[in-house]
Amino acid sequence: MTTASKQIEVRDPFTNEIYQTFLQSSSMEIQLALQNGHDYYLEALGQDISERARQLQQLATVFLKRQDELATVAAHSMGKRFVEGQNEVAAAANIAHYFADHGAEFLTDKPYQSDGLKAHLTYTATGIVLAVEPWNFPYTQVMRVFAPNFILGNPIILKHAGITAGCAALFESLVAEAGIPNGAFKNLFLDHQQVNNIIADDRVQGVALTGSEAAGRQIAAAAGQHLKKSTLELGGSDALIVLGDADIQSAVEGATVSRLRNAGQVCTSAKRYIVRREIADAFVEGLQATFTNQIIGDPLDPLTTMAPLSAKSAQRILQEQVETAVSAGAHVLIAGGAVPETNFFLPMLLTNISSENPAFNTEFFGPVAQLYLVDSDEEAIQLANATSYGLAGAVYSQDIAHAQHVAQRMITGQVFINQPSIGVPQFPFGGVKHSGYGREMSDLGIYGFANQKIIVK
Repeated sequence: MTTASKQIEVRDPFTNEIYQTFLQSSSMEIQLALQNGHDYYLEALGQDISERARQLQQLATVFLKRQDELATVAAHSMGKRFVEGQNEVAAAANIAHYFADHGAEFLTDKPYQSDGLKAHLTYTATGIVLAVEPWNFPYTQVMRVFAPNFILGNPIILKHAGITAGCAALFESLVAEAGIPNGAFKNLFLDHQQVNNIIADDRVQGVALTGSEAAGRQIAAAAGQHLKKSTLELGGSDALIVLGDADIQSAVEGATVSRLRNAGQVCTSAKRYIVRREIADAFVEGLQATFTNQIIGDPLDPLTTMAPLSAKSAQRILQEQVETAVSAGAHVLIAGGAVPETNFFLPMLLTNISSENPAFNTEFFGPVAQLYLVDSDEEAIQLANATSYGLAGAVYSQDIAHAQHVAQRMITGQVFINQPSIGVPQFPFGGVKHSGYGREMSDLGIYGFANQKIIVK
């Protein structure tokens, strides 16, 4: 007797109607993916990198050619504004171009010597890498794992978020359209037990996850049980510090973009504004204008500036977090919140949040910011670091040396001065503490799942 496959529904967060349906992958499909991936790994060991670089360049070209289609699917799947989707597709293509252009350089043998001995370090593939990826950036999150590992020769099996199953399927079809060989990339629709079974398979040598702290703990435990390497990019409660000598308008613009982009559903968004008290009134006045001027609407409408949250459950969780924070003493400086009968959430600003308030160390995944007033740089730094997270941060000051001094003391994986955090392939990306470990993108991103083998002569 065969068991019917579970159906995965993709529901448009704007219309709340079912947009696409897919079937959960069968055991036979999983085994075929593992075998094809392993066969490709063995084949790629003897292949010149230049051929993979050419194929990756072609994938970037295909992505840009299909930019509007990709952006439209993202809009219907998780609510991303069309223009933001276009920008994400361009960013994904840029990642592919970057590793195609620089992969051979990064994988060049590195010489060593000691007491008359000479050696060189080589970089080779290790095998299949399972990528467990989130819905909020359905293309770039996948590309920044796939591109460096493809250049290296590691096949990728993708387990994407259910709400962006259509984005995953489209990504896979474009990989094939670019002429990338069978086995190098495979999208599967998996449940948790299937993920654990894949991690346990001897043909799988690593797992890369971007997601929640809870998901990170589960994946890291499964990987550790089977002695598999893992990289984790988890949540953040990023601080944006506005020093007393900051350009207020610039700080307001950066704080608004950082907190409201992608409807606030960004791990590296500034979630805590830490502001010198003497300039706080002007800063809040600026935010009052930008937060309340957002236009909610269809993500495909170019006039829309604030798209819906990804799902009704996301709206419910965010509203509950706000209500819990207020009941514990937080004050509402800019009112907003869930819009009834929709998945929209109007931007909010909370303040008077004590360290005992649950909001103090909780990631709000939506357009809700927290304001903290401080009387010194030292107090700002201590407050910025008083969290279990350490993903990104920002410092605003017209004195760059002043900003750099503060940035140096922030315990995060990255800090941006006078601008919101961004992700570009030239810069390593990752966090510390409960924000995860490992680095993606840049030269570091290609070494995470490489066999770094020393040959001594």
